Amino acid sequence: MDNNKIMIVGTGNVGASIAFAIMNQRTAVNEIVLTDIIAKDAEGEAMDLRDALAVAPSYVKISNGTYKDAKDCDVVVITAGAAQKPGETRMDLLKKNANILKGMIEQIMDSGFNGIFLIVTNPMDVLTYYAMKFSGLPSEKIIGSGTVLDSARLRARISSYLHVNPKSIHAYQVGEHGDTELTLWSLADVGGQKVTEFLAKDLRTGISDFVKNEAYDIIEKKGATYYGIATCVVSILNCIFNDEMRVLPVSSYDHFSDTSFGWPTVVGREGIIRRLDLKISEHEGVELQKSINALKSAIKSVKY
Repeated sequence: MDNNKIMIVGTGNVGASIAFAIMNQRTAVNEIVLTDIIAKDAEGEAMDLRDALAVAPSYVKISNGTYKDAKDCDVVVITAGAAQKPGETRMDLLKKNANILKGMIEQIMDSGFNGIFLIVTNPMDVLTYYAMKFSGLPSEKIIGSGTVLDSARLRARISSYLHVNPKSIHAYQVGEHGDTELTLWSLADVGGQKVTEFLAKDLRTGISDFVKNEAYDIIEKKGATYYGIATCVVSILNCIFNDEMRVLPVSSYDHFSDTSFGWPTVVGREGIIRRLDLKISEHEGVELQKSINALKSAIKSVKY
């Protein structure tokens, strides 16, 4: 198709922030269609965004529409669903949001859509897995936002201790985007030097705990997280449309475990190009398996 056209499903805080972030960067996205179960909300967001086109750094065609407009989209970004409430885990949302996702994907596929799904709604990894099942599309066309945001938080936190730009830090959170995620400290480096040489174990543990729990802290303080994830989603979209072949810890299908989870993955125009084969420590392997087991249990808890 190569229209560089996307649909954002759900115009709440996250969906609207993604559209706003696209407008305020120079991206390859040419057209955005907003849709929401509350049609007037999508219309209002489109109107508000269009008002900024005269002064925004990019010109993007922005409209509101319906699932039928997905037909010629290259990417459909799904942010719609019940929101995570204070004290509620991402897994608590599962049954509600799996049913919502099923209905959305059926209507989107009925439009003739044959592009890439980018899943942001939580619990994102399980919904990424089910998006593959519901759509019938090949696994490389189903991408979850994964632990891209978690890894950005990790790099920013390490940066504050090492006084190095976070873009120069290579470090990944992997596994579930949630309570069982883990840090691959054995592979974290700055300019080829291992981060473990600079940060003591107790400090690393504190950083990992902070990264894992920061979302709960933000939700408690302001009710939701959206700027961080929106910017990360735009980064994934840029990777797709520019065929960047960048390594991002997106959530993608793992054939060995029959789950989807965040893992360093090459992303390009065709979607998932390949998941990297990394040598991690024995302890990290055990922790990753725990995360995979939690996701398998969650997947099995929803019967379709």
